[in-house]
Amino acid sequence: MIEIKYFGAVAEKTKCEFEKVFFSEISLKELLQDLEEKYQFESLSFSVAVNQKIVPKATDYTLQTSDIVALLPPFAGG
Repeated sequence: MIEIKYFGAVAEKTKCEFEKVFFSEISLKELLQDLEEKYQFESLSFSVAVNQKIVPKATDYTLQTSDIVALLPPFAGG
């Protein structure tokens, strides 16, 4: 089971703060494609973190069943 956490505009779009999905093996890229089809993120800008580490969206990372994926709003400088 992979936990997905949503923040900011992504949480508003999905109408939830998190969900759990059941996959035996899926790449991060495939998961993001599935979420795009489900929620139609369109022009939403967000970063992706796996287990609290920012990773490129196009990475070929294979998710493990205990991974936590977070979709984060853009960070503002300050």
